[in-house]
Amino acid sequence: MSGLIERYRDRLPFAADDPVVTLGEGGTPLVHAPHLSARVDAEVWLKLDGTNPTGSFKDRGMTCAVSAAVREGAKAVICASTGNTAASAAAYAARAGLTCAVIVPEGKIAAGKLAQALMHGARVIALRGNFDQALTLVRALTDRHPIALVNSVNHFRLEGQKTAAFEIIEQLDELDALSIPVGNAGNITAYHRGFGELGIAPRLFGFQAEGAAPLVIGKKVDQPETIASAIRIGNPARWEEAMEAMTASRGMVRAVSDSEILAAYRLLAAREGVFCEPASAASVAGLLRYGAGGARRVACVLTGHGLKDPDTALNQAGGVIPCEPNLGAVEEAVLG
Repeated sequence: MSGLIERYRDRLPFAADDPVVTLGEGGTPLVHAPHLSARVDAEVWLKLDGTNPTGSFKDRGMTCAVSAAVREGAKAVICASTGNTAASAAAYAARAGLTCAVIVPEGKIAAGKLAQALMHGARVIALRGNFDQALTLVRALTDRHPIALVNSVNHFRLEGQKTAAFEIIEQLDELDALSIPVGNAGNITAYHRGFGELGIAPRLFGFQAEGAAPLVIGKKVDQPETIASAIRIGNPARWEEAMEAMTASRGMVRAVSDSEILAAYRLLAAREGVFCEPASAASVAGLLRYGAGGARRVACVLTGHGLKDPDTALNQAGGVIPCEPNLGAVEEAVLG
């Protein structure tokens, strides 16, 4: 089973004899989006990182972070999470035979993500606080105990996540702009690193939810709120690096409303056949609201699969039609 460390070892901080913990991550599809392309008058592509093993882009960084933890002799890993990092850390820790603990904001984690973390055997702690408080606490905890921290403050996480930039350019050759959701800001930082290592500089368009937009307003948000739980973060760990990435690439960071995120979420499913989680749709919502900025070819990063958050999907979708078990009733139900 070939994972991204094996495919890109010459560009990653791993020697040939280093242990590798992999679930076959990376190599995710890049699909053309004809409806979106027509809407924004640009050639739009969708990077479907929700097709990674645990359903999100986090697996790219987690294979590197957990492999490094094993190499360094760690017996346990920990993270703070809004959901996807928890699911990924739990899966890769299980694969490696490590103990895993995750701290999540109480009542603020989507059902699909919580189920994953629990099924993989992680010790899940529901904090009566938000993600930013959880991250502060796990950083303090790992300063006091020999536990590997696998949040995006871990530089191996970004090393793995940069490989998505390599894949896009392998598939497209040229790219004018990248549109991406921004929460803790590690992923946009990683893309900038990856593009830089290739010697190219597409414009980076980062989008935050209006209720959790610290980079847009220029100050931390104490109580971030948005339907897009994966980017419900008020004090990004990679704040400075992300701003540098957008500035250096002549990009931008802007906010989109929850209603715009949900409209893009529904549009992707109904018109492009792509089911992503709400936070992923922020990249498309931003492109629809603000346009392509003159870019000819744009890639939108869809960070997580729609099954991560089934409750939001069911709330946004049409209802199920009840039907009696006879041909007439079925005809009426099918044909309206």
